[in-house]
Amino acid sequence: MPAPLQQATLISVEEYLATSYRPDCDYVDGRIEERNLGEFDHSSLQTNIAIYMGSRRKQLGITVVVEQRVQVSPTRFRIPDVCVVLGKTTEQVFRTPPFLCIEILSPEDRMSRVEQRIDDYLAMGVKYVWVIDPSNRHVYSATREAGLQEFKGAILRTENPVLELPLAEVFE
Repeated sequence: MPAPLQQATLISVEEYLATSYRPDCDYVDGRIEERNLGEFDHSSLQTNIAIYMGSRRKQLGITVVVEQRVQVSPTRFRIPDVCVVLGKTTEQVFRTPPFLCIEILSPEDRMSRVEQRIDDYLAMGVKYVWVIDPSNRHVYSATREAGLQEFKGAILRTENPVLELPLAEVFE
């Protein structure tokens, strides 16, 4: 996998928003940053989570989206693998914090870069961030109060409202 795209020239927020990237890229302080994805383990887990959560959207009163642009600060946009919003939204680019952002790691991901993403989500006001590594099935949960912690249980869970993700159902 090539190194993340690092542009020497800074681009404006307006230019970023007017440009389509395939796959979509993060925008961090004027620079475009590629996201690591595209491998089966990553895609399969992302699909399974979106199907599991999405099939319960009406019952739980949530909206579930994949690879959605989230403006975490005036000069930063992140693209979480899966977002969960309470209720419905009409925002084309999320500027209101999602309730939950889920990041699925790829083999090339560096924890320091993932921690920057987590910090951005939490600073924006996201209540829960889950990080899942499909290669070794390590799972992490982050909140502003508790910080980043490895999760050792069978069912990831949020509070207020309660959302649950049984790991055995999404790891196939």
